[in-house]
Amino acid sequence: MTIKFLLFLFLAFSISPSHGQSHSKTYLFVGTYTEETPDLGIYVYEFNTKYGQLKLTSNAENITNPSFITISPNGQFLYACTDTKLPNAGSIPAFKIDSVNGKISFLNKQPSGGENPVYLTVYKNNKFIINGNYTEGNVSVFTANEDGSLNPCSQTIQFAGSSINKIRQDKAHIHSAVFSPKNDYLFLPDLGSDKIRVFEFDSTYSKPLIPADHFIVNCVLGSGPRHFTFHPNNKSAYCIEELSGMISVYSYDNGKLDSIQRIFSYSKTQDSYGSSDIHISPDGLFLYASNRWVEENTISIFSIDQNNGLLNLIGHQQTYGDHPRNFTIDPTGNFLLVANQVTNNIVVFKRDLKTGLLTKTENEIKVPRPSCLQMRNYSN
Repeated sequence: MTIKFLLFLFLAFSISPSHGQSHSKTYLFVGTYTEETPDLGIYVYEFNTKYGQLKLTSNAENITNPSFITISPNGQFLYACTDTKLPNAGSIPAFKIDSVNGKISFLNKQPSGGENPVYLTVYKNNKFIINGNYTEGNVSVFTANEDGSLNPCSQTIQFAGSSINKIRQDKAHIHSAVFSPKNDYLFLPDLGSDKIRVFEFDSTYSKPLIPADHFIVNCVLGSGPRHFTFHPNNKSAYCIEELSGMISVYSYDNGKLDSIQRIFSYSKTQDSYGSSDIHISPDGLFLYASNRWVEENTISIFSIDQNNGLLNLIGHQQTYGDHPRNFTIDPTGNFLLVANQVTNNIVVFKRDLKTGLLTKTENEIKVPRPSCLQMRNYSN
């Protein structure tokens, strides 16, 4: 009798949901192009961090071209660039994230402050959202309320300039907005002007962007700087150049970028290039970049010298799809997921943590025109 009773208590205690266990979930958020009509534009999947499997949990409905999305630092809110690539249009909607059920709910929406918004970033206190408008060639700043909803644009800065590619570089085209490691500077790669524009960021002001023109980087003419990222050690930064197929490496110190290397990202030379996205593994050992164009759809893999930040090419991985516009590395660092926009598929690769090389898994999902991937782990 006593043994049976003790066994009952053991089993009851071990399966009790209050047994001090945290239930961790990782979600993949997918932004897409909806062919310029309202549709199911944002997809949310639960990601199995052990096997790399994906399970759809929700959609955002009646949304047009949410081509880029981002998650607030506290993980509670999602913001999107919508109405992109539409003439004289652009908007930024806010969503609340339900991390238990993997659902998002619409909060409100504001005009983006310019045509064709393409990139969003959120300040560390979750109260400022910065947006780059590609076609308009400007940057806009929004403040967020406690519930995550957005106030109207509080600051807009217009840029001018052009470069030698008369088709793609006719005017300023801001393609990303990235905070420095301490969130005290903002970096704006301008594909149209071949510059990385720099601003100080002061969160005590309603208009927090302060020009730091002495830190502006003049890139190689015709290179078309696109996306930008910092190394976890905060000492190096990397910019992928869309039009040149190159990656520029910079040393970083308190707002100042110094060029130390340019390295080719494609596997072979072409007449033109379409370099797209760039990310560093969580351990800081490897850098990955996506290369899209008629002749090549690959992820290039580089090792990072931990002393000086320089890159060494390891190899290229085909993406098993066309036009890898965006990709992401899951929070564990074990998987890399690629969004192939033209072939409507997201492919999951296993990362070798020692070599950095990628191996295709059997996990692949069909998503209409995927253009942006964001991942977040939640301990509920």
